[in-house]
Amino acid sequence: MKPVRQLLAAIALIAPLSAFAFPIAASGNEGNPVLVGNTANIIARYEGNSASYSNDLYLFTDDGIAGNDIFLFNNHGSAVGATVNLGSFATGSELVFRLHVNNTNTDFFTGLASRNPDGALHARVQGNWLPNTTLVSFEDLDNGPFEFNDLSFSFTNTTTPNDVPEPASMLLLSLGLAGIAVSRRKPRK
Repeated sequence: MKPVRQLLAAIALIAPLSAFAFPIAASGNEGNPVLVGNTANIIARYEGNSASYSNDLYLFTDDGIAGNDIFLFNNHGSAVGATVNLGSFATGSELVFRLHVNNTNTDFFTGLASRNPDGALHARVQGNWLPNTTLVSFEDLDNGPFEFNDLSFSFTNTTTPNDVPEPASMLLLSLGLAGIAVSRRKPRK
């Protein structure tokens, strides 16, 4: 029975339960950009919603050509767990996502508040929600209530500026620094 309790405790640390039946990015991650973590394909996964409005999610291309945004999910028409392969992008570049609220014909974006018509942050972006996975949750109402439960989705191979490196990465970095320090020591006479 003890291994089962340990497993449940580990799962609770990785993906804290919310009041909703789907994950919502943690508070304090409002306005984070979604950054490409490596050159592997980015897979988007629809996680769920509790919105009464109909929302479409797009990858915003920002090329000035109307209609070029890439459709990903509709919060009422897409099955939870549905995935879309977005392909690969240059490491470090920002991916901007647009939530189009069909009922109000309003668009909200990830990242900077200045992108949104009400000047507020409408997306939470939680890096390392799961290993190598970023969770994004949107608010679809002008001026709040900012519960960020209107559409949640996740991405592989993405990151945010405030991601904490995995413990294995930190161990490798520490070993490398220790090796450099040892190699620079002068021999005693």
